[in-house]
Amino acid sequence: MTEKLNLFDYDRKALESYFADIGEKSFRAHQLLKWIYQHGIINIESMSNLSNDLRAYLKENTSVKLPEIITEKKSKDGTKKWLIKVDEKNSIETVFIPENDRGTLCISTQVGCALDCKFCSTAQQGFSRNLTTSEIIGQVWVANKILGHFENGKRMITNIVFMGMGEPLLNYDNVLKAINLMSDDHAFGLSRRRITVSTSGIIPGIDRLKEDNKVSLAISLHASNNELRDNIVPINRSYPILDLLSACKRYTSGKEDEPITIEYVMLKDVNDSLEDAHNLVKCLRDIPSKVNLIPFNKFPETFFSCSNLETINAFRDVLIKSGIFAITRKTRGDDIDAACGQLVGKFIAKSTKHQKNTAELN
Repeated sequence: MTEKLNLFDYDRKALESYFADIGEKSFRAHQLLKWIYQHGIINIESMSNLSNDLRAYLKENTSVKLPEIITEKKSKDGTKKWLIKVDEKNSIETVFIPENDRGTLCISTQVGCALDCKFCSTAQQGFSRNLTTSEIIGQVWVANKILGHFENGKRMITNIVFMGMGEPLLNYDNVLKAINLMSDDHAFGLSRRRITVSTSGIIPGIDRLKEDNKVSLAISLHASNNELRDNIVPINRSYPILDLLSACKRYTSGKEDEPITIEYVMLKDVNDSLEDAHNLVKCLRDIPSKVNLIPFNKFPETFFSCSNLETINAFRDVLIKSGIFAITRKTRGDDIDAACGQLVGKFIAKSTKHQKNTAELN
């Protein structure tokens, strides 16, 4: 028996092709997207502007499978973290961070992570598998549902960041389709500038994203020299700093491009000296960028600790005096382990060390 296709796995282009194959006009894809992503309707029978015959066909041949929320935790600062089941063995974590002028949803792209960044709790748990498009965009849909968007029309989620579990650009095709749905006016309709992909430096993916759907880009840099970065961000051995910075220059080649966000976790006595700060200035001299200094968030069995506030401020001042916009990221949700680097989910890891996995990027 052929498994029904999950409509959440299809962006507009794929849906238009699907409807053409069954003899329907392309605008049917637009109608379907609006029902699902703007009205929150996933019952085919309720999609009243589709013909009876088309609704019957879709009910028989398609499905609308979503990931399932298992638990919700709420921080004292209002941050919410959801443990989300994606199959019988695996679950992921998704975080919503409310602020006065925005609401940011931090989503996952893989079950675990194979990149083995030493300061990240997710990476220390190993890697199980990539998420499907439906499991990625499904996080956004179920979060909107819980936050009441479909009922009251108020957009609670104004920004989406691919900063949860996993390396987005090692799950490129599924991530791209999810981005397409987020930015499509017939679906969620977010500005590309309000969608941010954070990568540890997968250069082929950065170059492809520039051409396919150029959203905001964040680079998890965390060091200003190859020797240190090889140790704490092992993917640097495949894509060293100078090559990565060249890819960043290519990504920001347009006149009106947004600056790239440089993420730099502050690790006591590891990467937080004034010399490190001056070296970072040299790295970023020719790149339109802004720097987020991230206080390290502890997790069990880590041997790292966070730089003290005085050290972080001194590091930041070096950047600012050199003309680089820099801020210290406010830690949110750390009391429920929802802060940067703390997401772990529940899964059975198939791999516990970095594997150079660029096959789907070539």
